[in-house]
Amino acid sequence: MIRRLLADDMQGATIIEFAIVVPLFMTLLLGIMDIGQMVYGKSVLSGAVRRAARDSALETRSTSEADAKVLDAIRPVLPGVTIKTARTSYYDFADIGRPEKWNDANTSGTCDNGEAYTDENRNGQWDDDVGHASSEGTANDVVVYTVTASFSPVFKVPFLPEHWSTRTLTSTAVTRNQPFGVQAGYGASAGTCA
Repeated sequence: MIRRLLADDMQGATIIEFAIVVPLFMTLLLGIMDIGQMVYGKSVLSGAVRRAARDSALETRSTSEADAKVLDAIRPVLPGVTIKTARTSYYDFADIGRPEKWNDANTSGTCDNGEAYTDENRNGQWDDDVGHASSEGTANDVVVYTVTASFSPVFKVPFLPEHWSTRTLTSTAVTRNQPFGVQAGYGASAGTCA
């Protein structure tokens, strides 16, 4: 008799259902807000990097000012963010990611064993990327501008502690500097790889 009464009694069921549903709902809600912050942060970062790259292509450019503008744009979206910037300049778009010319006699794909090369970027060694690293470029150069933003997420999703650490977002823009002067050409000195 008592068992039948207890089985038919529905008082307190709402509290049990609430206790089951609320943690799942809160985890889902925090996850959605976390992903939303990352997507919005990536969008703001991409727009700021494109604007900074355009500003850096002008004759009156200031790369440190452009970097500061990127940080100012992303800081409200990703509190506590830090950024790292990199610029690599090339003579032309076709040069992006291209190695310096060399005689690959042993077909190894790298300059080694006394193979001759042309020091096109004038740095005294063979490089697998002909670009000038850490360079804003000269007149009419193509510049690849990359910004990496590191931040701690605002919305920490429960039960996923490995995702609570620092996250990174990266954005890249490629522009050609204005032709405000004479563009420096390729270097022509020869060298030998060790």
